[in-house]
Parts: sequence; C-alpha cells; structure tokens
Amino acid sequence: MVWGDAARSTLVGSGFVRFAAVGVANTAVHCAAYLASWVVLPYVVAHVVATVTAMLCSYVLNCRFTFGVVPRARTLLLYPLSNVPTIALSAGVVAVLVGVFGVGPVVAPVLGGLLVLPVTFLLSKRALTCAPTPAAAASLTWRARFHARKPEIRAAVAVAALVAVLAQIPALVNPSFYFWDDSAAQFLPMWHRLGERLLAGEWPLLLDADAWMGGNLAAEALFGVWNPLHLLDYLLVVAIGDLAVAATAIKTQFLVVLGVGVHALCRGYGASRAAASVLATALPVSGFVLYFQASSWAAGLMGFAWVPWVWWSLRRMADGRAAPWVVWVFCFLCVSAGDPYGVLAMCAIFGAVLVETALAGKPVARLAGVGAAAALTLPLVFLPLVMTGPVTWRSGLELFNVGQLVPDIADLLNASMPGFAPQILSFGSFRMTVPATYLAWFVVPLLPWLNWRAALAHRRRCCAALVLAGFYALLCLGPSNAWLFRWPLRHVAVLWLAVSVLFAVALSHGLRTDRLRVRLTCTAAALAGSAYLSFAAWPSQSLKHLASLVVICGLLVVVLASRTSASRAVVIHLGTACALVMQMWWFPANRDVATYNFPTDVDRVRAEFADVRGGTLFQIADRNAISGEDVESGRAWRRLLFGHMHAVAEVPSLVSYTGIGYEPLHRRLCLSYYGSACAEAYRRLWKADETGAVLADQLRLDRVVVQRKLIDDPEPPPGWQVSERAPDVVVLRRQGSLPWREGRLSVAHGVTVSGSVQDGQRAETVRFRAARSSGAELVFARLAWPGYSATVDGVPTAVRSTSAGLLKVVLPRGAEAGTLRVTWQPPWFGLQAVLAALGAALAVVLSTRTRRAEPC
Repeated sequence: MVWGDAARSTLVGSGFVRFAAVGVANTAVHCAAYLASWVVLPYVVAHVVATVTAMLCSYVLNCRFTFGVVPRARTLLLYPLSNVPTIALSAGVVAVLVGVFGVGPVVAPVLGGLLVLPVTFLLSKRALTCAPTPAAAASLTWRARFHARKPEIRAAVAVAALVAVLAQIPALVNPSFYFWDDSAAQFLPMWHRLGERLLAGEWPLLLDADAWMGGNLAAEALFGVWNPLHLLDYLLVVAIGDLAVAATAIKTQFLVVLGVGVHALCRGYGASRAAASVLATALPVSGFVLYFQASSWAAGLMGFAWVPWVWWSLRRMADGRAAPWVVWVFCFLCVSAGDPYGVLAMCAIFGAVLVETALAGKPVARLAGVGAAAALTLPLVFLPLVMTGPVTWRSGLELFNVGQLVPDIADLLNASMPGFAPQILSFGSFRMTVPATYLAWFVVPLLPWLNWRAALAHRRRCCAALVLAGFYALLCLGPSNAWLFRWPLRHVAVLWLAVSVLFAVALSHGLRTDRLRVRLTCTAAALAGSAYLSFAAWPSQSLKHLASLVVICGLLVVVLASRTSASRAVVIHLGTACALVMQMWWFPANRDVATYNFPTDVDRVRAEFADVRGGTLFQIADRNAISGEDVESGRAWRRLLFGHMHAVAEVPSLVSYTGIGYEPLHRRLCLSYYGSACAEAYRRLWKADETGAVLADQLRLDRVVVQRKLIDDPEPPPGWQVSERAPDVVVLRRQGSLPWREGRLSVAHGVTVSGSVQDGQRAETVRFRAARSSGAELVFARLAWPGYSATVDGVPTAVRSTSAGLLKVVLPRGAEAGTLRVTWQPPWFGLQAVLAALGAALAVVLSTRTRRAEPC
C-alpha cells in the first residue's frame, strides 16, 4: 500500500493511538502467557517467552488494524527481527525494575512494555509499512541483496573458518593453553559460577557475597555482566562442564569475531578480499593477542574483539551506509565487555574517524551524537569501579614508569620473526619468553615490494588508520602506569590493528617487481636486522632464529613468484599456519605469567572437595610455597585451591582472585590478589576486635585449611577441632553450628535476633526484639562495599564498617523491636541505568531522523 505525504502524516498521527490500543490487547495476551510461564521459569525468561508468544498476535493485529497492510512473508520475517531490540530492551528494563527498584515481578513487565512503547511503534512501523518503490523493487529484494553480497559472505565465512581452525592448534599442543593464568584463576571459574546463578534465575549479577574480595562483580567490570553474549557464554561453560574445553570454545568464538571484524574493516577501506583475508587471519594469532589476551587475559580479548566492528560501523555511518543504532550496538558490546583498554580504543577510533570525516568535508554532527550515545553507557559499566576506589588497594590514580611490559622501538619493528622473544621486563624476568610483539611473518619482508605510489594516493581515505597507528605507537612506548592503564604492551594489539588496515590497503594494489636488485637488497637488510635483533635478545635460541629466517625466505620466494593475488593469498595463509605451528612447538605456553594447572573437570573438583562443603572456608596458604613439580602434576590441588576455583567446588571461601581487592580485610588477613594468606593470618582469626567477637566468628567460618609449610601443627582454639591432618594441610572444623543459618548475620550486640534470612546476594532481612535503647549493633559476614543501605521498619538507619571491613548496622535509638532490611546496589545505580537507556534512545532517535531523509 502506497500513501501520499498527507495521508502518511495523517496515519502517523492516528497510527500511534491504534498501535497503543493493539498494545492493550496484546498486553493481556502477554500477561496471560507470562503468568503461566512464571510458575515454572525465572521471571526474565518467562518475560521473553511471553513476549515471543504475543508477537504473532501483535503482527496480525498491527497489519490489519494499525497500519492497514496485507500480511506477507517478507513482513512476517522482518517483524520479529524488528522486535529483537525491543525484547532485549524490555527484558533489561524488567530486570532493572525488579532487581534494582524492587518492583514486583507481576507489575514489572507492564511498566517495561509502557516504557519501550515508542521504540516498539517506530520499529514496527518501519518493518510493516516501508516497502521498496516499484522502480527499485527488483534490486532491493532480500534475495537480490543476498546474491549481491554472496562473495563478501563467502569471504567472511572463509576467514571465520580459517581463524577457528588456527585457534585449535594451541589447544592441540597444550590442552590448557586457553585455561591459563588469570583465565584459570579468575575468569573460567567465575563464569561457571555466574552461569549457575543465571540458570537459577538471578540477574543482574552484581554481587557475589561468597566470593568476598572478588565478589563485587559490578566494580570488577571485566566479567561483563551487562553483555548479552557473555551471559550466553556463562551458560555454555556450565553446559560443557570442563573448564579447559569451555575456555577453548569461548575464546575461539571471540578470535573468530575479531578475525571477521578485521576482514570487514579492511574491506571497508577498499582492500581486496585476498589482502583483507590474510591480515584478518594473521591478527587473531599474532603474539600478544594469542599469548596474553586469548591465553590469559580473557577480558582483553573479549573487549578487543569488538574494536574493529566499532571502527567498521562508525566509518560506514560516516559514509551514510549504516544507521547510528548499529554503531551504538557495537559500542555497547565493546563497553559492556568491561575491558578499559577496549574502551580506550573505542574512544581513540571515534577521534580518528572524526578527523578523517572532517578532512573529507563531511558533516560530523551525527558522529558526535552517536559518540555521546555510546558515552552514556560508560557509567553503567565503569562507575562502580571508580566509586569503590576509596576502599580498595588499587585506586588507579597512578602515573609513573617502572619499565614493566614497556616495549621499545626495536621490539615493535621486529614484528615478523616468529621466534623473536623481546627483551622486555616481564613479571619477575628481564625478558619475555613468548613472541609478544609478533604480528605476521610477511609484513616486514613484503614492505619493499608494495606499490607505495598507488597506496599513498589513498592516504587521505586511510587517515583514521594513520592517526590511530601514530597514537598507539606513542602509547606503546609510554610509561608503565597511567591511571587505569598499566603495561603499555597491552596497546600493541590496537597498533597492529591499525597497521593491518594500512598494510591490507597497500597489498591490494599488488606487488612491484621492477628495480629488482634494490628491492632484494632492502628485503635482505630487513630480514638480517630482524634476525640480529632476535639473536641479540636471546642468543641461546639461535637455532630458532635461523629456522625462522629460512622459513620466511622460502615462503617469500613463493609469494613473489605467485602470479595472481589469490595464489599469493593462499601461500601467505599457509605461511601464517606454518609460523603458528613453529611458535607452538617452541613456546607451547606463556611462562611470563602464573602457571596453575588446576583440574578442569567440574564434577571431579566437586567430588574431591565434597567433604569441606557446607560452610564458609578460609585457606591459609601461599602458592609460592608449592613446588613446581606439584603444580605441574596437579598434586598441589588435592586440598588447596586458589583464585575462584572454590566457587567451582561449591565451597564459599575467602580465597578469591580480584583486581581491585578490599583494603581493610586485606590488611587484617594479608590476602593477595589471587587468594594467598600469610601465617600471621591464623593468629588474627582468633583475636577479638572492637565488636567483642573474634574475626572467625564475624566471618562465619566453618572450616580453616592451613598449609603445613606455613604452620606445621596449628593449635585449634576453643570450639574448633582438627578434622584432617594430611601431608600438605591441616583442616580445622568448627564444633557445633553457627546461629542464624539462613542469613549472613554474624554478631548481635545489645539486641535479640529472632531470625535472619538472606534474600539473594544483595539483600537480607533481620527480625529483632528487646534491643537496647541505644548502641545496639549488628555485624554481617559481608564486606562493606559502597552501596549498602539499611532500614528499620522503613526508616533509614546508619551503615558502617568494622576495622576488618565487615558491614555493621547501628540500630536507631528507641527501636526496641522491628524488622531490619539491608540492601546493596552499586552507588548511583539508578542513574547509571537511566543514562544507558537514554544512550539507547538517542541512538534510535538519530537513526529515525536519518531514515526519514532516505527513501525506503
């Protein structure tokens, strides 16, 4: 149906009213389906099921009644797709209303539907009424578009397949390659824990009181609890049941996302499919990305994987080929991954594309608008981290240089030697043990053969890549600590991304073979320099450097002899695979970081630690006191675990892994970031403080595990007994049971408590009577993170912390009996949620205005 402008404007005026009327009927269908599903499903899942059920009813009514169009197969497909953003937005609104503002699960879906109604109307109208004009119908059908894009789709699928295959080579050589260092101690165990909580119907996942120092998930940021793909991956970890296998699957997924994003970005800058594919395949298996981000620092990989997509979508928007909401989605995925380095890269890309767009004489207002929309999501993810700074050991307000993980210019220039381990100050070592600055075997050798004259003709088009490469080269050479950003080597991934774009564009113009002697001389000099730098950094590895040089020379000859770009790309891909195999043979694991070799089978871990389950455990042990042989063999983990591995064993424990830490408890028990404790902590457990209770009782400890290399024969205090004396550990167990087993209340002074019940992780209700007229206090086995509040019969009361950092509530004067309600949420959380919603709304508004100016 085709309307004139007057008819269209009239319909818009009355269409919303009819759409709202349909919405009333559809709400009844939704509520009926929701209430029926809520009986057996978590409220968020029930809301999604009800929304999908009501969608078919909504489609028919809106076609016939609201917009007066005939139902067609095309609109039947487009309508659910147009509602995907609505489902995600409304599900998030429902979760925030229930989890943050305390709205009942019955009322929350109705309010959520009303709040997203304008967005739903715009998207539905676009899907049902926007049809191509007769003159353009043949060229704009989905089938024609699909056939036009089929070569691009095939190329992207090929890149995805190549990256996925290459990503398995490290796991074949070392099954724990992706379950290493922080991934083993922090990410995979907590992902498994979060997946189980999601299956139990909990969301948003902002606090895990049983993880103690590492339990402020909102402040940790890097767990990405707002990222929808992360939430699905948490469920995948639970479904797989083996942490090493799950790590391989999830990190392969993000390496593929990165590779396809690099391919799309290079194509967007005009690179040929062959040139784009070789860089898109090489970057995911480059040195830093593979050995640090993929192997260990999972949050870095998960944030960096979206960076090329942000760049690609932003540039397409600048060219008028993408809507602002597309850019916002990729920005949100990048921000919600929780990696500050990814956010820094996103901001730098915005600046670089703004420069590029301005130099091209195009307007930049819409770019600035979508940048503001993306910036509004930052407080949701990172403001809790800033707000917890006063009570943590890492405030981030630092600016100094100790030289740790700071590469020099020579390290960056030697980017093509597979065996080059740069002499960079690492963790306790004067050089790296892996090729951390490696990019691709062919980049440096092919520089003299590129058609630079043709490539430089497009320098203005590649301005953003040039700006980004220069900026990140300076960051790589900068100080070791600058606010939240430590270790400049972490910036090398974005530097190589910008270099990959530039190289792909230059390679697309082909290789020149004129002035053969000069080019051969330059190539020989470059390879000789790379070989010497490799030898100088690690002379004892000369055979590896020689083998690298021979392989590169052989591959280079074949590349130069290739007559077509396709055959040249095949040889380069084979060389990338060959270089990766050599690196895995020589460097099967990153020895610059911690080696744990934890057990990976979840069922096995839970079976071995079943006898210490049932209450909170504190482990007094030091990883450095364990021999390397015991770690390699796995014998060390029969009774000891570090990081978040106790969460896998279903054992609440003070031992955790945290990047921020809680300073008061850290001082009292000398806890490290990965969960070790000093021998002095044992004595401090049994010492009473200002609360009048010993710390072990305040923490509601049920068991204490002591490493015998720290204290060989610990003497149990009154009320405790030795339950196990093994060669490595002594296990002490509390005699009798703790009061208030259903809650986390540990100490009550001047008040009689009749009951304490924990409501999820973030709330607790205490019923009390016979309180003193003043000075009555309650201490909880909770860290007093900023964000706690308390009310007595609805009246706010004081919230404080003990000297050990535990939550303490002082009852108001005259409150002789009543109900105490303790709740926690990140400071200013309501404002954060509102700002994120405003950012999404701004992106939708910008997209709507853009589409009004364009024909359907």
